[in-house]
Amino acid sequence: MALKNHIPNSITLLNLTSGIVSVYFGVKGTPADLVLAGIFVFVGAGFDFFDGFSARLLHAKSEIGLQLDSLSDMVTFGVAPGFILYQMFLLSHGNPVASSIDFLPFLAIMVPWMSALRLAKFNIDETQATSFNGLPTPALAILIASLPVIRQQLYPLQDFSYMIVTNTYFLLTVTIFGSLLLITTFPMFSLKFKSFGWNDNMMKYVFLAISLVLVIWLQMLAVPFIFLLYLFLSLIMYLTDIQG
Repeated sequence: MALKNHIPNSITLLNLTSGIVSVYFGVKGTPADLVLAGIFVFVGAGFDFFDGFSARLLHAKSEIGLQLDSLSDMVTFGVAPGFILYQMFLLSHGNPVASSIDFLPFLAIMVPWMSALRLAKFNIDETQATSFNGLPTPALAILIASLPVIRQQLYPLQDFSYMIVTNTYFLLTVTIFGSLLLITTFPMFSLKFKSFGWNDNMMKYVFLAISLVLVIWLQMLAVPFIFLLYLFLSLIMYLTDIQG
């Protein structure tokens, strides 16, 4: 294997390391630890972007790199968010299950289940080189990773937004709806750039511009709205045949 091939693979291993660290803090499970677990999912997402970017830049794509990327993504964007979601269920309010043994938090296992199916499907589907069929695993993982950080951000206020984010029914919606989106065949746009022209990337630029405004305005609370924006713009592209 050429030396340049080791560069994207090394970045992929940093993604995997971030996922492992996130799992560690997710298992500990205190609110402060969950914030760190969420942050390391974000760090892993950064490495996941740059390993693909470097592979394209260096023309260093390889079969082992593809498999290593999927295995790392399974940890960072499947297993780690599952632990975060499980602990968020335990911290949530409005639990509809009145029992000394609460099985509801174990529904979080749907996220690693469906992430595994999503990644396996992606590996054998050659039509997803420039766009996605179904929600990409990092998108749902970032949404879930943002929840403990949002909880910490809103905790001093204890306002309506805080009550929503920490509500059991909201977490159930994220778990079920998000997991189903992973395995749907609904087309969604990718943030990969083959060129930087407006006509070929209009929706990407619109998405990034609005997302930047939301982050500046709402900070971490922007993430759920960016997630919904991504779904909405993907739907617009599907209905109108607008190019990415």
